[in-house]
Amino acid sequence: MLFSKPFFSAQDEAIVINAIQTAEKNTSGEVRVHIEKTCKGLVFERGLEVFHKLEMQNTREKNAVLIYIAHQSNKLAIVAGEGINAVVPPNFWDEIRDGMITAFREKNYAIGLAEAITRCGLQLQQFFPWQNNDTNELPNTISYKA
Repeated sequence: MLFSKPFFSAQDEAIVINAIQTAEKNTSGEVRVHIEKTCKGLVFERGLEVFHKLEMQNTREKNAVLIYIAHQSNKLAIVAGEGINAVVPPNFWDEIRDGMITAFREKNYAIGLAEAITRCGLQLQQFFPWQNNDTNELPNTISYKA
């Protein structure tokens, strides 16, 4: 996968990566962020495609969460593994998405995304607490595509 020039400044990226690392400290769950310029089709379908390209479906407990953003298209989606989807409350992902949209409208991109990651981490921690044999199954980075 080819990556474009980062959407975030280095400081903003550090805020998001720190949120991912903090969210994953107390859970076996995994959180990733993928940012693209555009999404020409259905945003959830594209998010699901990226979820699979990043091999997020392969986590041991099926508890990975992808936050997919197409910034020039003003689209975002949250795609989660079947393990976490089976246990979160109804409309949980919609509430996180709506919170990000509110923050993004105020141009608080990194903070809005970090807050969404924190909320994901709390749910993951509740249902998939960290165990002594847990390993970090996915990189704690933001992936980008032109």
